Amino acid sequence: MKFTLSWLKEHLETDAGLDEICTRLTEIGLEVEDVDDKAAFKPFVIAKVVSAEKHPQADRLKVLMVDTGAGAPVQVVCGAPNARAGLVGAFAAPGTYVPGIDVTLAVGNIRGVESHGMMCSEKELQISDSHDGIIDLPQDAPVGKSYAAYAHLDDPVIEINLTPNRPDCTSIHGIARDLAASGLGTLKTRPAPSFAVEGETPVKLTLDLDDAKLCPGFALRLVRGVKNGPSPRWMQQRLTAIGLRPINALVDITNYMTFDQGRPMHVFDAAKVKGSLTVRRAAEGETVLALDQREYKLGPNNVVISDEDGIESIGGIMGGEHSGCDEKTVDVLIESALWDPMNIAKSGRSLGIITDARYRFERGVDPDYMVPGLERTTELVLELCGGTAARAEIVGYKGYESKIVDFPYSEVKRLTGLDVSDEESNSILTRLGFTVSGSGERVSVAVPSWRPDVDGKADLVEEVMRIHGVDNIKPAPLESHAVVNGKILTTLQIRTRLAKRALASRGMLEAVTWSFIPEDQAKLFGGGSPALKLANPIAAEMSDMRPSLLPGLLTAAQRNADKGYADVALFEVSGTYENDRPDGQRRVAGGIRRGTASLAGAGRAWSNAAKGGGKPVDVFDAKADALAVIEACGLPMGNIQIEQGGPEWYHPGRSGTIKMGPKVILGYFGEFHPLTLEALDVSGALCGFEVYLDAMAEPKKKATRTKPALDLSPFQAVKRDFAFVVDKTVEAGAIMKAATSADRKLVTGVNVFDIFEGASVGEGKKSVAIEVQIQPAERTLTDEDFEALTQKIVASVTKFTGGVLRS
Repeated sequence: MKFTLSWLKEHLETDAGLDEICTRLTEIGLEVEDVDDKAAFKPFVIAKVVSAEKHPQADRLKVLMVDTGAGAPVQVVCGAPNARAGLVGAFAAPGTYVPGIDVTLAVGNIRGVESHGMMCSEKELQISDSHDGIIDLPQDAPVGKSYAAYAHLDDPVIEINLTPNRPDCTSIHGIARDLAASGLGTLKTRPAPSFAVEGETPVKLTLDLDDAKLCPGFALRLVRGVKNGPSPRWMQQRLTAIGLRPINALVDITNYMTFDQGRPMHVFDAAKVKGSLTVRRAAEGETVLALDQREYKLGPNNVVISDEDGIESIGGIMGGEHSGCDEKTVDVLIESALWDPMNIAKSGRSLGIITDARYRFERGVDPDYMVPGLERTTELVLELCGGTAARAEIVGYKGYESKIVDFPYSEVKRLTGLDVSDEESNSILTRLGFTVSGSGERVSVAVPSWRPDVDGKADLVEEVMRIHGVDNIKPAPLESHAVVNGKILTTLQIRTRLAKRALASRGMLEAVTWSFIPEDQAKLFGGGSPALKLANPIAAEMSDMRPSLLPGLLTAAQRNADKGYADVALFEVSGTYENDRPDGQRRVAGGIRRGTASLAGAGRAWSNAAKGGGKPVDVFDAKADALAVIEACGLPMGNIQIEQGGPEWYHPGRSGTIKMGPKVILGYFGEFHPLTLEALDVSGALCGFEVYLDAMAEPKKKATRTKPALDLSPFQAVKRDFAFVVDKTVEAGAIMKAATSADRKLVTGVNVFDIFEGASVGEGKKSVAIEVQIQPAERTLTDEDFEALTQKIVASVTKFTGGVLRS
């Protein structure tokens, strides 16, 4: 939101300077983003041409002697057709930066004649697009004085960064109201418009809508006999200063009202409107040529204003070219309407149209200013263009009904820590336009029509806080907890941190990907349900809430590969979505590895083979990452079960499912299905995993957070190897589980170190070799003890898997 200092002071009676105003704006929550103090225009001075002689070497050039008011006249070579003796204009000396042409002047030599400066045109000073001649000022213009001050080009421009919840400050009047409420001056009130009206507006208006809130009100007025020429210089300068291009008086008035009062207006050339106007939904496939010279294809979700010939305007967003006003306009229809903010936002986004009108309507304009806004616009039209106003046609508007908020003054202290008296809170709200009624510790507050963002007591606290001063909140330490070393974070928060740390320690880089993905990707990973479709996506390719972290990570890895970084390991710990209910959001730790980015290190085999690196990543890399997350989260690894296979986006023979018991699925890992990679347009050696942190059971509460004493066995651990012949269908995990269950006190670890298949072990058979770690706790084991334990291990494996000890 941009505005000039003089424009602001037209609404605010204050002696405060630029710096004080900018500081106060930021203090009350209207953050100043940029200030252009117009220092670039200070070097330009008013100068008078003393003489103008023909250039000796060029027919179209003249050699001027220019009095700058600073001593002897200076010589300037000029090609402007209106350059003449006696002309008073704007002069720029060597060393001056000229913004309109982006050039810093120097002493020049033009066709053998030195030029010590420049007489400037309006375009060179960014006043207008005119560059047919140099600026021609009245003869009484003070020579030697600042041209910027004379022409009001030194008016600073302030830009504030508005948050979406402050539609009241999309107008300069609203900003002035906030400043006045903070004590920086007094808000000026303009007298109500007063003008004569003759006759009725002949163009009738109909609201043909199935939902009245799409257009809660519409006001229309005909002004006959206008003369639509250029707007006055003061209005053009203000619009130009904030980045708008002056067009003609009627259009400039509507733009002026948009910024001055936050009231977007529209004007139709009445001669181009046929019959009555109807506000309706557009038909599927209807088109309109808008004022930006682009044709838009509309549908039932777009609300339009049409006459008997078709669409004349996209309601609340942009007018149509057909009924636009130009210098030939004699009779003008002025529109002031209300539109549904949500519909405007959706329509504007779907059509790709960004306008100042849409910016305000989608945030919410003051409904009670619809008719006064029409009156004020009419007054400006009559003042600048002449004509005769007809009586206004008003349809649909039922008046504003104030929201009433029950407000306990104690909420200010509770929510902010500020000690603000009840009287000051009352005064602040009243100065902001709220109506406070009642007495005592609780009052009723009526919300003004220009504050649609205020719904509850917390919003009122925010108003009191920002006007009283956020800087008055003194820093204070957090209160001590009653329990020393008490738990602050939730289990899920703790596990999120632990998962991130574990994956980072394994050489993976954290990524943050979009929660929105294309529909085809969502369906590819088990999502794509209608409940998870975004009603108003920020882009067509971000239409669905993600069911998995993997699509974002895989496409991110491919983007890296496309830029020459093929070996990447990425992870993310974030949310995925199974349905639109709160319990449908999962907390997931996911990751992918590409190329040779294994834990041992990426690179060529011959440069990293000694460390075990240089090989393409596979299912076992993903498995190790997933188990590292589970172990970091504190789950007992002895209870973890791994089953072959996973969801359809994984390779069926190179993937696994991690379970805690027979029912609780903790996650999946594996290499990806070739069809999945093809659908994502991703290539290369890739593996990945997802672990559901919210599926992990809460740890059992302990009597104390103090760690127990470390209890190590004084006896030497022993390792024994076994090789079992089993059916090919038997999983190695089943053998490990059976061996562990033989004696859980003595057997502390089981690892597979070899799998062999061949004719020597039989058709349909395989040999699985395991290493069993035996840790005595009470005494050193004898040969008899080892023999008994060996028999128990063999018997357990035979019982649960049908395996026999390989001879």
